[in-house]
Amino acid sequence: MFFDPTLSASGRLACGTCHDRRYAYGPPPGKAVAVGGADMTRTGTRAVPSLRYLHGAPSFEERYHFMDGDVGPIGGFTWDGRAGTLHEQAAIPLLAANEMANASPADVVAKLRKASYAAQFSAAFGGEIFDNPHRAFDAVLRALEAFQALPEEFYPYSSRYDAYLRGEVELTEQEERGADLFKDPAKGNCASCHLGMSRAGLPPPFTDFDYVNVGVPRNTRIAANADPGYFDLGLCGPMRKDFARRREYCGFFRSPTVRNSAIRDAYFHNGVFTSLREVLNFYNERDLHPEKFYPRDPDGSVHRFNDLPAGFPDNVDHDPPLDRKPGSEAALSAAEIDDLIAFLKTLTDADVAR
Repeated sequence: MFFDPTLSASGRLACGTCHDRRYAYGPPPGKAVAVGGADMTRTGTRAVPSLRYLHGAPSFEERYHFMDGDVGPIGGFTWDGRAGTLHEQAAIPLLAANEMANASPADVVAKLRKASYAAQFSAAFGGEIFDNPHRAFDAVLRALEAFQALPEEFYPYSSRYDAYLRGEVELTEQEERGADLFKDPAKGNCASCHLGMSRAGLPPPFTDFDYVNVGVPRNTRIAANADPGYFDLGLCGPMRKDFARRREYCGFFRSPTVRNSAIRDAYFHNGVFTSLREVLNFYNERDLHPEKFYPRDPDGSVHRFNDLPAGFPDNVDHDPPLDRKPGSEAALSAAEIDDLIAFLKTLTDADVAR
């Protein structure tokens, strides 16, 4: 089912079209903001995330107590955590008008009855499963959830860094410097969100599944952003509804794992940056040289945080290295950014690297 395009209204889009196995179940090059819909003309509003290393994601919790003493939202699935489980998440693309665009769960089941593997589906869930479209759709979601629990596909821990943790290889001096910068709270400070500690006997997930607003620039390549009144505000909408009035959460998106980040060509929830170097330069210079990342208003002033509406609370992250004042020194040198990128490349899974 994951790789079957006939389950879409267009007959041309599968889960695996956007979440490509060759790219760690993330988007193939140039396809981070996907095109879908019944006639394959509707564009997405967010960058396609990788589906790898989600098995440790906790259920969404609004007031989680982090180890550093902070209290805030955590967990869930999708960029805004509105799906509580992979089971719930699997329903979203099947029914979304700009994705697989089925009109209803029954529409999905009707297509599934015609699939070459319909007999296998009946064997797994009972010979009368198709008699009840509601039960059959729930079985679809359970099957997709079970597929995403396969370790060899979705959490192989096969990167060079995992081999290093097992004592099988040594990191280069540059990679070791990058690992130190990744953890250093005064330098990269990446590990404050992209947790580098092992959990539950497994290698590090490189995310703590928390939410943050780093004030990324608006992506003009997203069609919806042509409307100056449209804003994707993550936790407070428009896709998530329960926090619509919670302005303090506007602009908050879940931190993804940085595993396999070196193979992407779109970063953050809106895919605005196309390389790791651009991402690290943004963290390093956002407040030192905002003109590099944001447009100017008619009066010539830099329109900082231009993907947030005017008048919203200042909840943009100012933790290091996003704590610099104009005129001060950047947290990272160009050579240190090279070191960080070298380390991040060690997090690429072996099947993807090949």
